[in-house]
Amino acid sequence: MKLAAIVGPTAVGKTQIALEVAERLGGEILSCDSMQVYRGMDIGTAKASPQDRARVPHHLLDLVDPGVNYTVADYQQAARELIQQLNQRGVLPIMVGGTGLYYQAVVDNYHFLPMPGRREVRRRLEEEADLSLAALFERLRRVDPAAARVIKPGDRKRIIRALEVYEVTGLPFSSFQVRDRNAYRLAAVGLFTERRELYRRIEERVDKMIEDGLVEEVAGLYRRGYDLPLNSMQALGYRQVLHYLKGYTTLPETVAAIKKETRRYAKRQMTWFRKDDRIKWFNVAEYKETGYLVEKICDYISRTLENHVE
Repeated sequence: MKLAAIVGPTAVGKTQIALEVAERLGGEILSCDSMQVYRGMDIGTAKASPQDRARVPHHLLDLVDPGVNYTVADYQQAARELIQQLNQRGVLPIMVGGTGLYYQAVVDNYHFLPMPGRREVRRRLEEEADLSLAALFERLRRVDPAAARVIKPGDRKRIIRALEVYEVTGLPFSSFQVRDRNAYRLAAVGLFTERRELYRRIEERVDKMIEDGLVEEVAGLYRRGYDLPLNSMQALGYRQVLHYLKGYTTLPETVAAIKKETRRYAKRQMTWFRKDDRIKWFNVAEYKETGYLVEKICDYISRTLENHVE
């Protein structure tokens, strides 16, 4: 089955370029963003607008309410079914986004094996996390460096789960994932730009999100009962705005914190995607005309899919 992908750090310009690529290639877009699956989280996740969705069909958006714990395994299954359906219709599926684990779980067809748990172990780890999540993360780095590379230091739930599996089985959490790099005929493109320019774009994006009503969006979710430590509310921007709404920070401090964390996240995204040697990288700053960049990307995807060796 054919599969194209356009990945890269946040704010690099993936959305608009992907729209033009999809139109030229007759493709449809599969969102590859772990937070765009949640309904009502539109501004802070930079979800495709109704106008964008009218131009090109988008999938894997607005799948569940923010109170649902939507996992990478759930995403993988939904993406796999869509890729098969689109291929059967002769339509090219194009994954677009920046969530590295979601991308990798699909393109490498991770096999998520059943992982045992034990309630008393989890309860103890929860108590330890209350005292120091940083200490738990350091423990994870010692016993399972591979898992620690893909789990964020602040991701309480996944840190606890990884350590729980290790304590119950004696095996690293990362060892329970089996990969298949030949799952699809893949043409993957990565977009990047010089760091200073990317950081400028990030700051502009955050300012626009505030202007467009991010605070009001989070306040509405909070009034409906969505709060930390829900996975959805850990999203960039949402966590910081919740702290503001609770009076822990001022609005300028909140905006500064969102920008800082987004810059850090963009750096982690590049570190993740750079490890995949199948990705063909394009520096968006080298192309004054977006149309020429789109043309180069379309040519690369078409040639790669045509020349793919089974």
